[in-house]
Amino acid sequence: MLADEDRIFKNLYGFQDWGLQGARARGAWDQTKSFIDNGHDWVIDQVKASGLRGRGGAGFPTGLKWSFMPKNDSRPSYLVINADESEPGSCKDREICRHDPHLLVEGALIASFAMRAHTCYVYFRGEYIRERERFQAAVDQAYEARLIGKNNIHGWDFDLHVHHGAGAYICGEETALLESLEGKKGQPRLKPPFPAGCGLYGAPTTVNNVESIAVVPDILRRGSTWFSSLGKPNNTGTKLFQISGHVEKPCVVEEEMGIPLRELLEKHAGGVRGGWTNLKAVIPGGSSVPCIPASACDDLTMDFDALSAQKSGLGTAAVIVMDKSTDIIKAIARISYFYKHESCGQCTPCREGTGWMWRVMERLVKGEADKREIDMLWDVTKQVEGHTICALGDAAAWPIQGLIRHYRHEIEARIDANRGASRKAAE
Repeated sequence: MLADEDRIFKNLYGFQDWGLQGARARGAWDQTKSFIDNGHDWVIDQVKASGLRGRGGAGFPTGLKWSFMPKNDSRPSYLVINADESEPGSCKDREICRHDPHLLVEGALIASFAMRAHTCYVYFRGEYIRERERFQAAVDQAYEARLIGKNNIHGWDFDLHVHHGAGAYICGEETALLESLEGKKGQPRLKPPFPAGCGLYGAPTTVNNVESIAVVPDILRRGSTWFSSLGKPNNTGTKLFQISGHVEKPCVVEEEMGIPLRELLEKHAGGVRGGWTNLKAVIPGGSSVPCIPASACDDLTMDFDALSAQKSGLGTAAVIVMDKSTDIIKAIARISYFYKHESCGQCTPCREGTGWMWRVMERLVKGEADKREIDMLWDVTKQVEGHTICALGDAAAWPIQGLIRHYRHEIEARIDANRGASRKAAE
């Protein structure tokens, strides 16, 4: 269990002052100039040594991502922070933006400096209105105190712009976000070219998640060895877990990477409703990752590698708990509808496949399908997965694959029950 002194987000629940004075009392904006004086490469090397992996879902090493930015380029460089937190079940970035916004502002300055960028954009989810207002207020405080802006006290000219989206899930994909930021329709771009070579306005750009950037100042203050000593090898540091669904106390909590799932739920969320034996399944990383059945949850640890071994993923660490009262076929059908609704329609497999999969799922919920359609549905998920410009196709396919992998017997039983009821009615 994470010790209090190792917490990065000390105001996660908003009990203290969110403003500049409160942030400074908690240690923010301390030694920031000395980090910048150490140079661009020093910052990147520290982040690499810490083992920090992206907290937005993919888990790509953050320092390595930063090192892809060109060092001698006539074009301006940009940092874009992805606060378009639209993954169902995920609600951590909003807590950072409204309760500890100065960690993100300071992190944005340091990360931008590391990548030789003088400008940063923070792209907020359309529905996050109060969060954006709170964050904008923190940005204004930082400008007023000359912590950022032209001729600031840190010696690196830096402007931070807050941009408000319009509520499209697809804009959480980094290149769709860049398109939206440029005033165009939010549709993913083909890669390559990658954003580090040709991103915002055709210039070198890095897109990072809110949590990935907000932890950087503390990594530099306390040292990369401190961060890498937490968690497990290749899965280091602390992580914000968002626990929802059938638990006694849904919450957002900061814990060590690699904490056992059962310990996470019982220590922080009051345990599964009706006790651990009442657990049916867990979606460990937000709606886009496959569910894991209760039988695999006893010794499960919450990190990228352990969840990947279970054919699922850590994602944003949005833990959705389902007890035995759950109609799991209906739950996955509801997720299918979400991905059908949020598909931008650019790629044929996703545009056509998400609607097709949802319609079959609706029939499976009622037991009106034929058993051979289960294999047909699996084949369609495989035709969608990996065949689209962005990962929305994968996100639509994986929950259904998890359902069929672990709960095929329930789907078949429902089809049998429906057939039996129809036969009885006919007789």
